[in-house]
Amino acid sequence: MPCIETQNTHRPGSRSLRSAGALGLPVALAALVLLAACANKPAPAPGSATPVPAAAPAAANPTAAFPPSTAAAAALPNAAQPMPAATASLPAAKAGAAPRYITLGPAAVSRNWNEVRLQAARRMVAAHPDTSHMGKPQPLLLGIPVLEIELNSDGSVRKVVVLREPQEAKETIQLAIDAVRRAGPYGDVSRLPKPWKFIETFLFNSDRRFKPRSLD
Repeated sequence: MPCIETQNTHRPGSRSLRSAGALGLPVALAALVLLAACANKPAPAPGSATPVPAAAPAAANPTAAFPPSTAAAAALPNAAQPMPAATASLPAAKAGAAPRYITLGPAAVSRNWNEVRLQAARRMVAAHPDTSHMGKPQPLLLGIPVLEIELNSDGSVRKVVVLREPQEAKETIQLAIDAVRRAGPYGDVSRLPKPWKFIETFLFNSDRRFKPRSLD
């Protein structure tokens, strides 16, 4: 039964009130209950729908919902790892390249052992362009191995004896021995007095380049 708002336009003591009294008290009480229910519950507007909760507004920053590390990965999915600082400073073709060694021609015949030693030192430097130098030695050297080099009569290397080992950078000993063997032979020494040997000191700087002390 729809609720209809009514207005009482009759004066007190009118015929309508007397009619209501004639209907009896039960009917009057029922009408009062119905009117009270209609007053407490307003009727919905025609065609209105049940309200739906509004969706949460989207975040202004699409990565704000991620933890810091995940947000960085989402922002830069293809970011390249830096490269470590030593490899990045070298050309790619030279990174890790092996040093060059040069095969020398026959050595001249020396007149004395001083000439043998100087010629041998020059040949060692010429045969190792990437691991030797002719500059001024550093104040603090990496290693100073001292070798005794014994030759055969034709100037080929017969034996190398280590007379002094460096306190550190022990690898410079083998570098010096290899340099002696690659630069030989050192010319015919058969006419020189025995023993056919000489001593050379190797001055290695911090980048493992050597200089024979005979040329210092």
